[in-house]
Parts: sequence; structure tokens; C-alpha cells
Amino acid sequence: MKKIVVVLLHLGYWLCYLILIMVILGTLFGDDGAVSESKIIRAFHILIYFAIIPSGITFYLFYSVLFNKYLKQRKFILTTLFGAIIALFSAVIGFQLLNWIIISKEGDCFGKENVEVTPLAIILFMAFIASISGIIAFVIKGAITWIDEVQVKEELKLKNQEMELALVKSQLDPHFLFNTINNIDVLILRNANQASDYLNKLSDIMRFMLFETKTDTIPLTSEIAYINKYIELQKIRTSNQSYVSFNVIGEITTQCIAPMIFIPFIENAFKHTNNKKIPDAIQITIETSSNYTCFSCSNKFNQTRQNQQHYHGLGNQLIKRRLQLLYPDKHTLELNNNGQLYQVKLIISHE
Repeated sequence: MKKIVVVLLHLGYWLCYLILIMVILGTLFGDDGAVSESKIIRAFHILIYFAIIPSGITFYLFYSVLFNKYLKQRKFILTTLFGAIIALFSAVIGFQLLNWIIISKEGDCFGKENVEVTPLAIILFMAFIASISGIIAFVIKGAITWIDEVQVKEELKLKNQEMELALVKSQLDPHFLFNTINNIDVLILRNANQASDYLNKLSDIMRFMLFETKTDTIPLTSEIAYINKYIELQKIRTSNQSYVSFNVIGEITTQCIAPMIFIPFIENAFKHTNNKKIPDAIQITIETSSNYTCFSCSNKFNQTRQNQQHYHGLGNQLIKRRLQLLYPDKHTLELNNNGQLYQVKLIISHE
């Protein structure tokens, strides 16, 4: 939500609050004759110390601390406990100021000398009013958070659709499909079983891209299986079996990941690696644990030839934006290019 809208919500609440308090004070002080200057001053002091200070402290502590730290985390008991403490603490501060300014000097709080009110009763009543402001703070903060989350989800959905279209265009490139199908066709005459295996891999890749990437997350095992098949299809085009190395380190159990989060980097590595005859031209590693998944990919390339190529892959800005939407404050991405080796390191936290 835009900051100006948030500011207007706060101003609107406090304006309504002040009007309500002034109406109440007018009822208390305007029913026994003309309004004197002393009554106006006393009403002003009560407005500040009785109503505004306790409610203001409670409102913004509820708004900025309690909501994010406890209520949003569904810690309702702690929310209630600390909420009560904050309301009482704010009431005590307001009462002490009220006692110092009015009660100690004038002997009464509301100008009703015949009404005896104990300090505890005043504090509890002030805490009650402050807690109402705190509850309203929860409502305002909750509404703002909900709207922000809806906007983020809509933006993420749009970006995912853009990413999905870009990935489909990139992955289902006619040249890639033509070369893969042509290689499989050649293999049919030489090794029908191997050709069938590659054809199944191609079918699995297309099925994965079109049907299994619709959810927000998928098992890490599915992503790794997709990467394996993609690499195998790419390796058909070279007789150098050590051209690509792919290693998985760590135990894979229930880890999940956003679909096709690693493949853009792998795809770009294949596109921009010039020499397929050298060993380990592309090195890919996925290291995982219960707390994080670390993806690294490096590819060797010839800088002169690289500059002559037109870049058709996914832009880094689009990739970075998707990561920011999917894993805000839960990922680190490092890109390094020394002219002969391009390196990518992406760490995603599961905590």
C-alpha cells in the first residue's frame, strides 16, 4: 500500500478519535454553567494525558511491534499478555503525568469533587481505552498487511507468468527441439533403445514444463530430475561425455523449491559455452540441507566469440526480480565474470 494512503489512514483514525474524546469531555465539563478558561485548560490537559498519550503509546507499540512479532506469528497468548502489559504501562505513564499536572494541583481530575475515584480505577480505565486503540491498530495494520500481501501475490503471479512464457520460449526453441529430435532420429538406426530413452526424456521435460510448474513450489527432487534430463539431452550433441559435470551434495528429504529456479542459469551456461570438447566446460553443483539449498554453476567461454553472439536467454534482471518476489530476504545471488569463466552461486534459505 502506498505510504500516502497509510498516512491518511492514521490521520483519519486520530481525527475521529479526537472528535470522540472532545465530545465526551464536552459532556463532562459543559453541563454545569459557563465554560471558563480554567475548565478549558483542564480539559486540554486531560485530553493530552488521559486520552492521547496512553492511546498513542499503545497504538504504535501494537502497530509496529506486537503485530509483526506475535500476532502475525499466531502467538495469541503472548499477544494478549504483552498487549495488557503495554496498555497498563501506557496508562501508568499517562496517570503520572495527569497526577502531576492536574490532581496534585487541583485535587480532582474531572471537576466532580463529590465523586471519589481511586487511582487504580483511573489507571484501569485509561488502560481499557488504550487497549481499544491497540485493537484498532491491529485492525489497521492487518488491513494494510493483507492488501500488501495481495498486491505482492498479484505481482508474483504476473512475474511468474512472464517467467513461464519466457522459459517456454527459451526452452522450446526451434533449434533446440530440431537438433534434439534430429539426433534422436539418427540414434534410432544405431541404437533404438537409447533413442527411445532420449525421446522419453524429451517428453518428460515438456510435460514438466507445461504441467508440473503451475504450483508455487515443487519437491527439490523433481527439479533435480528435470535438470538431469535437460543435461542428458544437451550432451547428445557432443561425444565428450565429460563436457558437463553435475553433482548433488547432501541428503534430499522434504526440501521444496520454486519450479525452474535454477534452469535459467544452466540454460545460459549451455548457450554461451563455445568449446564442447574440453572437460568440465560446465560444472553444476547443488548442495542441500534442511536449512538451505546452494546452487552453483560455472561455464568456460571464449570472450571474443562471446561478444559476437546475440543474447537470447533470460535477462538477469528478470531472474533477480523473480528471486526477490519468491525469496525476499531468504536468498543470496552472486554473479562473477572474469572474461573466461562465468560463475553463478545462489543460496536459498529454507528457514
